[in-house]
Amino acid sequence: MSEFPAAQRSGLRLFELYREGALEPSGIAELLDLRCPEVEEGRIVFTAKSRRDFANPLGMLHGGIAATLLDSAMGCAVHTTLPAGMVYTSLDISVRYIRAGAVDGGELRAEGRVVHRGRKIRTAEATLTDEQGRVLATATSSLMIMAAPSSHPASDAAAESEAAA
Repeated sequence: MSEFPAAQRSGLRLFELYREGALEPSGIAELLDLRCPEVEEGRIVFTAKSRRDFANPLGMLHGGIAATLLDSAMGCAVHTTLPAGMVYTSLDISVRYIRAGAVDGGELRAEGRVVHRGRKIRTAEATLTDEQGRVLATATSSLMIMAAPSSHPASDAAAESEAAA
């Protein structure tokens, strides 16, 4: 079985556990304090409170934060369609910024949906809205599906370092 913890159960089950609070957020979800109030096969919603450290130099929501929320929603929507032992990687992402977002503590909502479920390539779309439901940005993405590697590259590097010492 893969050393990738997220690949050890189906994607849908993984995000059901995350939504229920049975799994702690990790990686980008921890960094951005993402919540998952809704999940079903092929669809997921993430929310995050905007905050000052999400700001660009003009004091508005940084485009990279918006793109990250959209990318996370699209990737994880695809992940909900995968069985245990399968992973994905983004091939591309296209973001369209509609309006500037505030960093005033309001809730940001990223909803991702799978549009096409190919065997090797899946496509997804996402919408980012503010607390008032105004669209801030939209995105589309293509993602490649593959079997989970048998080991994690970081684990391999650590093992090689130990062997060399």
